[in-house]
Amino acid sequence: MSKSQDQAEEVDAEIDHETTKLLAIMKKLRDPDGGCPWDLEQDFSTIAPYTIEEAYEVSDAIERGDFADLRDELGDLLLQVVFHARMAEETGHFAYKDVVAAICDKMIRRHPHVFNAKGEQSPSGVRKAWEDIKSEERAGKALGDKASGGDENGLLDDVPNALPALMRAIKLQNRAAEVGFDWPSPINVVEKIAEESAELVEASAEQNPAKIAEEFGDLLFAFANLARHLKVDPEAALRAANTKFVRRFKAIESGIQARGISLEEASLDQMEALWNEAKRAEA
Repeated sequence: MSKSQDQAEEVDAEIDHETTKLLAIMKKLRDPDGGCPWDLEQDFSTIAPYTIEEAYEVSDAIERGDFADLRDELGDLLLQVVFHARMAEETGHFAYKDVVAAICDKMIRRHPHVFNAKGEQSPSGVRKAWEDIKSEERAGKALGDKASGGDENGLLDDVPNALPALMRAIKLQNRAAEVGFDWPSPINVVEKIAEESAELVEASAEQNPAKIAEEFGDLLFAFANLARHLKVDPEAALRAANTKFVRRFKAIESGIQARGISLEEASLDQMEALWNEAKRAEA
């Protein structure tokens, strides 16, 4: 056996050891005899918000390029997986090993070009194959549900309700596009945005809160559709816009402070001038 193989086996053994240790820690925390009272009172619904929060914190660490923090946040996210798996094992549904086995099977199934040397090798071909395989999996699941006496699923039924609204909008639109229900070009979406904007203005004039909220939602949905057509991640784009706003507003704060007045004392014209100054400095 080569030295590199020995090193690889040592790494694998270390990973197995640490994973086993984490699972044992989680089991102890959930042990009614001497476990942690807080951990013991949790269930899937109470832990779910923490799972979402940890995923966002992973994304934040990546965006900041903080790899030390990313390591820690990935650990926190892994703990969420272990926590849910432990609760599922306690109720007899599945265990952590079943979670790992399921994702291993899925990744092999969805990468035939890697594991079976079949199919397209280009990024676009791989992406199409991935979506085709997912569609086949959904069809198989729907048949299984029907055979077991469950309701037949519609095309959009398995897009999770709990997703952030913007992310769910994109997924719903992508799913509908699979069967041809889509605008042919971004120009058509821009026209739809203009139409929805006009309807929002009309609703505002009527001073009907429910109608205003509905039309505003339609407008946001249309903007999400435009992002999809332009191949822009709307969540990432909005985060970047948020960061830019914070950066420029801090420039306003610095400029106002340099004038010896407070933000409350500053006029809108003064703040606007400092904002434009910050824009020019960035350009």
